[in-house]
Amino acid sequence: MPEVIFNGPAGRIEGRYHPAKKRRAPIALILHPHPQFGGTMNNQIVYNLYYTFLNRGFSVLRFNFRGVGRSQGAFDHGSGELSDAASALDWAQALNPDARACWIAGVSFGAWIGMQLLMRRPEVEGFISVAPPANRFDFSFLAPCPSSGLFVHGDQDRVAPMKDVQTLIEKLKTQKGIVIDQAVVPGANHFFENRTEELMVEVNAYLDKRLGAVEPEETPAALPAPDDQSGEDDAA
Repeated sequence: MPEVIFNGPAGRIEGRYHPAKKRRAPIALILHPHPQFGGTMNNQIVYNLYYTFLNRGFSVLRFNFRGVGRSQGAFDHGSGELSDAASALDWAQALNPDARACWIAGVSFGAWIGMQLLMRRPEVEGFISVAPPANRFDFSFLAPCPSSGLFVHGDQDRVAPMKDVQTLIEKLKTQKGIVIDQAVVPGANHFFENRTEELMVEVNAYLDKRLGAVEPEETPAALPAPDDQSGEDDAA
């Protein structure tokens, strides 16, 4: 997978980018968990989301927030990370000016950042929000949520308890003009330990519903090994 470096608000940003084979392909931006708890772009769930969108013909970008890996800067409690995400999307769009659409997928802290970016970018037509920490961060800015998407979480999540996520989802479901889907993975904790496969089954089922099933000949035999498996012990 191609390594990329692009400019962000706090200096260079390190990422992995894979262009689509077809013109006008949509863009997917994948956002990793909390930088202060080991979250990186090589988190197992982020990695799987990256290849899920790639296999569906998207141009896909994942990157390290400021202060993570080779990305410059220091943790900024969400404000700077939102600017990083906006810069990353700008960079991907500059490479794909004819992209017909954009999706955002985020994990935990990355889900919070992704939903904020969603509010600012009308071209985003769908989202995947994995284990959103609705008890730790303020999601009240989703008023209204501008795009349809999927919230997926585990019923054994102790970091972002199911009741708090459920309250957020029920609030969003009352809005007109969008459809909020929800998937609960039985036995899964906040990190989806030993449940990543079940998580991705739910994500792919949702994408099949929204985008259509992947043609068999387009499905790869296996994912290549990630650069590392850091970022799986994040608390948010």
